Amino acid sequence: MNDVGAPVFYETERLRARGFTDDDVEAFVGYRADPDVARYQSWSDYTLEQGRALVAFMQRSAPGTPGEWYQLALEPRTGGPIVGDLALHVDAEEPRLAEVGFTLAPAAQGQGYAAEALTGLLGWAFPTLGLHRVVAVTDALNAPAAALLERVGFRREAHHVENVFFKGAWGSEYQFALLAREWAARR
Repeated sequence: MNDVGAPVFYETERLRARGFTDDDVEAFVGYRADPDVARYQSWSDYTLEQGRALVAFMQRSAPGTPGEWYQLALEPRTGGPIVGDLALHVDAEEPRLAEVGFTLAPAAQGQGYAAEALTGLLGWAFPTLGLHRVVAVTDALNAPAAALLERVGFRREAHHVENVFFKGAWGSEYQFALLAREWAARR
């Protein structure tokens, strides 16, 4: 399913993390439009137009560009539509700092794909981009995401109480972090 020209950044046992292609838009919008998937995300009512625009922007972008988010499509190595995506944002002021995020289609959740994909991303990003520290922020109510981050090796550094006005209410967030030396020690 990987179109010619869509760069593959890394592969895991079951997944290929690559650039987005036009063929990904339908599956991408399909899971992003799901209210359960969007519950803890910054979007609501994700549209086909938004999906096309994001994919077009990603096709003109490169991972690791300071100050920009980059989304990697997660494709099963056995083929088929994408099952999710990972986000990577390198800090504009200090390019050795980054933030990550992840979104999986409902059918792909609970199968270890997120941990596999995130582990692969860290194994690629730390050495390739020369990162020192990676953070992840999750809604404090999103227990599965917090557990995933801890499983992969992140440590919870902060619990920000009612720090963000989100979808009509004040929400709390956890911040997690992982240093390159901590990552290396786990390997």
